[in-house]
Amino acid sequence: MAPENPLPAEDDFPAEERANHEKVHVIACGAIAREILAVCRQGGLGHIDLNCLPAIWHAYPQKIVPGLEKAVAEARAAGFRKIFFAYADCGTGGDIDRLCEREGIARIEGPHCYSFFSGNEAFAKTSDDDIFSFFLTDFLARQFEAFVIEPLGLDRHPELKEMYFGNYRKLVYLSQEEDETLQEKARAAASYLGLAYEYRFTGYGDLTQALQSA
Repeated sequence: MAPENPLPAEDDFPAEERANHEKVHVIACGAIAREILAVCRQGGLGHIDLNCLPAIWHAYPQKIVPGLEKAVAEARAAGFRKIFFAYADCGTGGDIDRLCEREGIARIEGPHCYSFFSGNEAFAKTSDDDIFSFFLTDFLARQFEAFVIEPLGLDRHPELKEMYFGNYRKLVYLSQEEDETLQEKARAAASYLGLAYEYRFTGYGDLTQALQSA
């Protein structure tokens, strides 16, 4: 005897939803969109469908989980069965992990992008030496004014630099691409903050493996 409410067959779904069933919908921080696209191109990861949430939320982590919840609901409504968060914990105090557990979704391992770009294992080994370090990535080197100076009000109140950065000793630029222009921007940021400058080329670190595994 056939069930009264059989599950719909694959052919019963609209063509777009059937196509989405086979993709991995990656919900990502907009600050790493460029790097995700580069990894996808290099690795031939054409099955990844990328949705980026506002990069500025990295300065307002309380907005991240509500945004992820909304994005998950929209993705499932569009027929995506496989979802992955291209976020580390990102200052949410474990809230992303609790969402992952509720929804059965994985995320990039690590506390933040500085760690997974460096490689979480390598970053942990240098954590004591870097305790007084302020980090930049390629994105933050490009967007230093919009994502550091303006949100902290340093453009209006430069006297706040000492309050925010007085305990730092150096600026460490974790570079995903070897770009001399970005290195100059990072050096200028270090000078602006009155910090020593250190350059480290990381490439994409653990991001590559995370996307391949997704």
